[in-house]
Amino acid sequence: MRVVTDHGAFRAKAIAGTHVVLIAIDCPEPLRHGLMGFAFRREIVGAKNGGAKWLRSLKVFKSVVPDPKNAKDPRDPAKPMRFSTWDHPVQSFLWSDYTALPETSYKFTIVPMYGKPGSLEPRKQMALDFEIRTEKEFEHGHGVWFNRGAIASQAFAREFANNAPTNPDDRNDPETAWLSRGLLNACLDYIDKTPKGDGLRVAAYEFTYKPVLDALKAALDRGVDVRIIYHNTQRETGKSKGENEKAIAAAKLPKKLGNKQILFPRTKTKIPHNKFIVRLEGGTQPTKVWTGSTNFTPSGFLGQTNVGHLIEDDATAKQYLDFWELLKNDPALEKARAGVMALTPNPPALIHSESIVRVFSPRPKADLLTWYGDRIEDATGSLMFTAAFGVTEKLIAPLAKERDFLRFILMEKPPTTKVKAALTKDRDLVIASGAVLGEMYTFKNGKPVARRRIKDFELDKWFLEEEHFRPSNDGFVFFIHTKFLLVDPLSDDPLVCSGSANFSPNSLLQNDENMLLIRGNTRVADIYLTEFDRIFRHFYFRDVANDLEAKGKEAKGAFLDETSNWTDSYFKPRLFKTKRREMFFADSKTSWAKNAATRADKPAEKHKAKAAGKKGKGSKPRAQRKPSKAKTRTKK
Repeated sequence: MRVVTDHGAFRAKAIAGTHVVLIAIDCPEPLRHGLMGFAFRREIVGAKNGGAKWLRSLKVFKSVVPDPKNAKDPRDPAKPMRFSTWDHPVQSFLWSDYTALPETSYKFTIVPMYGKPGSLEPRKQMALDFEIRTEKEFEHGHGVWFNRGAIASQAFAREFANNAPTNPDDRNDPETAWLSRGLLNACLDYIDKTPKGDGLRVAAYEFTYKPVLDALKAALDRGVDVRIIYHNTQRETGKSKGENEKAIAAAKLPKKLGNKQILFPRTKTKIPHNKFIVRLEGGTQPTKVWTGSTNFTPSGFLGQTNVGHLIEDDATAKQYLDFWELLKNDPALEKARAGVMALTPNPPALIHSESIVRVFSPRPKADLLTWYGDRIEDATGSLMFTAAFGVTEKLIAPLAKERDFLRFILMEKPPTTKVKAALTKDRDLVIASGAVLGEMYTFKNGKPVARRRIKDFELDKWFLEEEHFRPSNDGFVFFIHTKFLLVDPLSDDPLVCSGSANFSPNSLLQNDENMLLIRGNTRVADIYLTEFDRIFRHFYFRDVANDLEAKGKEAKGAFLDETSNWTDSYFKPRLFKTKRREMFFADSKTSWAKNAATRADKPAEKHKAKAAGKKGKGSKPRAQRKPSKAKTRTKK
């Protein structure tokens, strides 16, 4: 759901995901002067006790609370004090509620606050009121679940005093349930609710998480036709048993059951990187598929940021089943490539409206990177991209091309010095990378190699120490593991590209991978958008704070500005926050699709166009459209 409310003076646009409600605010320039921030009130609509309250503030006025870290909660002195936005308002034109529950209606009140710290003056006559309902976890053929990921470290420290999960194998363990945030339950429910007589076809890379393996064994025991392709880690390590084989043995999953083969080791590929499960109704009819970026490991569900995506669509499930059948015989690279191309040829520039296109790997060429690059260039309003292992060279130029809208890149580590220089030529491209508060990456030969603690970190006065319980050698990625690209997600015709595949040549040429291209589904786009924004803003703040401290400057992020000068960066032309404020109120009818439609769909036609260009025949110019203001509306 997307809701726009307009009071005449202030206006707000709210976008609901499953666990996040994102709220963008705007006002005429004169009203920003004297504005000290916004107070947020929320209540649950229709609940007996709706819990109406002014929401919590993460920052305070220093003149009012000089030592917030040592301020104690009067109700529980063992916990730090919580502050209200009524007394310490939000100084941002973009705010999100990360405590929302799926399929729940909320009423929000946003009050502009003027005056001075300690004696604020609420402008109730300018208050914005609206209701919004969060998305169901599964509806209209799609279910999307994001875990909290390592980004929740401050909240985790506050809620659980930095205690690691007592039992990460128990979905009901408080820490496990909190970190997983429904992702583990969704995956286990998908397996557990498969009845006798149905089938499950699994393709797994890292396959060690006991709850998942035990659920598959239980399904097998109750008469579900379970068959599993898995990464042969025994062959890879040269040991008698690799990590996957140890976990399979512990779960007592048999190699065969009668004459039926259960386990299919995958060896003849660089990385068998899939993590999907196809559901076969009656043991033969493919109807659903679980996919996404989440490996079947504790770190996949509880540590790094991941997504699970469930699709109920016969055509999609059938194609995934065909892919599984291709891989079960452990084909060599060339045979796998030929089979994949027969199943999923390169998509056209403009895929059908409101459709799902599947793309599998390994492929003989990495020309899908050109396809992704073209879609990046086709964007007109915004672009959001997660790059766990860095930005491949083929996508740098499309991303860095000077445009009149914001592009956001979220990475596991900072880019190399060379890549950062290339990407940030245009000020409208913004990068955030995984970071621990108070720790700075060190670089060697232009590459990030390690983190070091910043001495006398100013924000230690406010933030809690973080203890990341995941062992450093548990997997290759600590923070960001998602692989998705959002093209014009705020438009009425968004494009979501999500799956197991990193956007890289190796992923396309050498690995077993799967990717979904979903066009025109605003519900799916809104869930991905709200989660991307949650993760990006978290790490962007950390990057800025760490960078300031490393340069010997004080990171003032712990305290609110005691004047209205904080609004300057939201109204000066061309600044990042100004463009971000404007981005949410741009014309939603403008999207990438018109630009994509101008491109030739067939490679042969592209070659002809290039040849014609060499002969002096000008190519047809791509449409360029600037977003305009949208009218007030409410839309589902």
